[in-house]
Amino acid sequence: MASWKDVEEQAPALAARVRRLLDAHKHKTIATIRADGSPRISGTETEFADGELTFGSMLGARKAADLRRDPRFALHSATYDPPENEAEWEGDAKVAGRAVLTDTGDADAFRADVTEVVLTRLNEAADRLVVESWHEGRGVRRVERE
Repeated sequence: MASWKDVEEQAPALAARVRRLLDAHKHKTIATIRADGSPRISGTETEFADGELTFGSMLGARKAADLRRDPRFALHSATYDPPENEAEWEGDAKVAGRAVLTDTGDADAFRADVTEVVLTRLNEAADRLVVESWHEGRGVRRVERE
């Protein structure tokens, strides 16, 4: 699995834009998998430290229980409507991977083993959706859709 530092080394421009979007707002959304296999969406906060993407959970929270049982997660940046000039919209950032428990002090702390990073935005003319992605072992791809 890749650390955030690995993503920054393999896809520096994409990693920088995704990090900027994740750092732009305190609250993000994280998806985990419940014991019955259904999805759970929770709020979370993230931090970048020492080449790692980290996040936490209050002790006893269902989010942490989900991640302890099945570490797969999908993280989504805060979403906001495009400005009047839609070409100026920075887009949405997504990171997926596996959560690794790093601390169980006053809260559960996790670091992300990253398998996927995605930036979704509009092109300069604001007439196409641009999806840039990095996947572990595959590198960066860019797709434009009408």
